[in-house]
Amino acid sequence: MPTLYFTVLFVVAVVAMVGTKLWLASRQIRFVAGHRDQVPSQFSGTIALTAHQRAADYTIERTRLTMIEVVVGAAVLIGLTLLGGVQALDLAISDWFGRGYVGQIALVAAVIAITGLLDLPFEYYRQFVVEQRFGFNRMSKSIFFTDRIKGVLLGVVLGLPLLFVVLWLMDQAGNLWWLWAWFVWVGFQLLVQFIFPTFIAPLFNKFEPLKDEALAGRIEALMKRCGFAVRGLFVMDGSRRSAHGNAYFSGFGATKRIVFFDTLLARLSGNEIEAVLAHELGHFKRRHILKGMLVAFAISLVMLALLGWLVQQVWFFEGLGVRPSLLGGNGGLALVLFLLALPVFLFFVTPLGSLTSRKHEFEADAFAATQTDAQDLVNALVKLYEDNASTLTPDPLYTAFYYSHPPASQRIDRLLRHA
Repeated sequence: MPTLYFTVLFVVAVVAMVGTKLWLASRQIRFVAGHRDQVPSQFSGTIALTAHQRAADYTIERTRLTMIEVVVGAAVLIGLTLLGGVQALDLAISDWFGRGYVGQIALVAAVIAITGLLDLPFEYYRQFVVEQRFGFNRMSKSIFFTDRIKGVLLGVVLGLPLLFVVLWLMDQAGNLWWLWAWFVWVGFQLLVQFIFPTFIAPLFNKFEPLKDEALAGRIEALMKRCGFAVRGLFVMDGSRRSAHGNAYFSGFGATKRIVFFDTLLARLSGNEIEAVLAHELGHFKRRHILKGMLVAFAISLVMLALLGWLVQQVWFFEGLGVRPSLLGGNGGLALVLFLLALPVFLFFVTPLGSLTSRKHEFEADAFAATQTDAQDLVNALVKLYEDNASTLTPDPLYTAFYYSHPPASQRIDRLLRHA
C-alpha cells in the first residue's frame, strides 16, 4: 500500500471515529435531558423524581467530559503520529540509548508516560469534581495519587519483562515471532488472573473474610446448588474510594474468590445480595468468562499476526509520520505505532462486543431467576440504579453502540417474566 493511501485512510478513520463518538454523545445528552422531568412509568413507584433527575444530570456531566476527552485524545494522537511526536521521541531516545532493547523499551515507556500524564487531569476532574459533586467520591487526593504511583510501579514490574521478551522475539525468532509472542501473551494473561486476587488487588484495597455468618451460609448454599466452589468470601473496603457498590469474582483455581464491596452489603438485603450473586454465578455457568477469554486470545493472535506483517512494511511507519531506521531496531517503534493506531480501526466493531455483552447479561439474569426469586434481583437492580445514578432513559443508539449491560427497562421487563 502506498504511504499516502495509508495516511489518508488513517486520517479518515480518525475523523470518522471522533465524529461518531461526538455524535453519539450529543444524542445521549439530548435524549437524557429530554426525559429528565418524568420518571418512566415502570419505575414511578420505586424511584423518586429527584433521584431520576440526579441520574440524568450525572450522566450528562460525565458524557460532556467524555466529549472533551475525545477531542483532546484525537489531537494527541495526531500530534504523536502525523505531526512527528513519535518521530522526535525516537530520534532523541536513540541518541541517548541507541537502538537496542534499552532504547526501544524507553521509547514505549515514554509514549505510555506521555499519554498517561495527559489523561491524568481528566481522571482528577472526574474524581474530585464530577464524582464529588454528585456525592460519590470518598477518595482523598493522597489515595488518588498513591494509586497511580502503585499502578506505575506495577506496570514496571510486570510490563517491562513482558515488553523485553516481545522485543527479543521480534529480533530473534524470525518471521513467526508473533506466534511465539502470542504464547507469551496468553501465559502472561493467565498469570495475571491467577495472582490478581492475592497479590495485585491487595495493593489497592483491604480484603476481609465475610463475617456475616447468616449471609455466608446463604451464599454457600447457593453455590452448592449451582455446583460452584470458591476459596473464600471477602468484603472489600470500596467505601474508601467511592459510594458506588459492586460484587465480582476473581482468580481461578486455588485463587478463585467472591468479593463484595462493603457499600453493596450496606445497601442490599440478604435476599437481594443472594440474587446479585446468582447473576454473577450465571456468567460462570453459561461459560461467559471462558468464552470471553477464548475470544480475547483469538483476537490477540490475529492482531499479533497483523503486526508481524506490518512491521515489514515501510508504508506502515511512514504513513503514520515516522521513518524507520535503516539500521534496524524498529520493534519498539512498530509496537508504539500499532498501539496508537489500532484503537482507531477497532472502534468500529465496538457494537459487536456490546451486543454480545448485553446478551450475556440477559442470560445471567435468566439463570439467577432459576436459583433465586426474580423479584429480589429486580429490587436489587432498582436500588443499584438509584444509588449509582444510572440513567433510566439512555439514548437507544448510544446504548446499542456502547452499553455492556441492557438498559434498566429491558432488563427488568425480562426478569419480571420469570417472577
